This record gives sequence, C-alpha cells and structure tokens, in this order.
Amino acid sequence: MSHVNDQITDAVTQTNVQVVADAPAVALGNVYQTAAHSTGLMFENAVNAQSQQNILAQTATTQGVMQIYSIDTISDAMAISQELSAS
Repeated sequence: MSHVNDQITDAVTQTNVQVVADAPAVALGNVYQTAAHSTGLMFENAVNAQSQQNILAQTATTQGVMQIYSIDTISDAMAISQELSAS
C-alpha cells in the first residue's frame, strides 16, 4: 500500500469541509430567491386582478348610462310610471 502525500489529503479534506460549510448558505439563498419570486408573482397577479376589476366597473358604468339614455322621452317615463302605479 502506497502512502499518500499529506498535502493531498489536506486539500481533499479542506474541500469537503468547505462544501459542507457552504451548504446552509446555498440552501438559504435558494429559499430567499424562491420567496422573492413568489412575492413578485403575487404582486403581478394582484395588479392583473385590479386591472380586470377596473374594466368590469367601467363596463357596468357604461351599461348603466346606456340604459339611462335609452329612455327616449318624458312620455315613455310617464307611461312606465302609470304602469308601475297601476300594479
């Protein structure tokens, strides 16, 4: 059996220790990166939902105004009023 140089065993040992020592930092870095990505997606979805709600509100307002303007004359309003009071 041949003897291995002490410098080689020291280098291998130090490399292994460095890998083991770096593992928690790398893992925590991955956790932070994942959390940042998830937060970014959350804000992106919130902005998209708010935009869709604004579109729906504008559509409802437009439909309401169109219904108000669709009553042609005062005679129509009076006829509707008479119908409602008769029933």
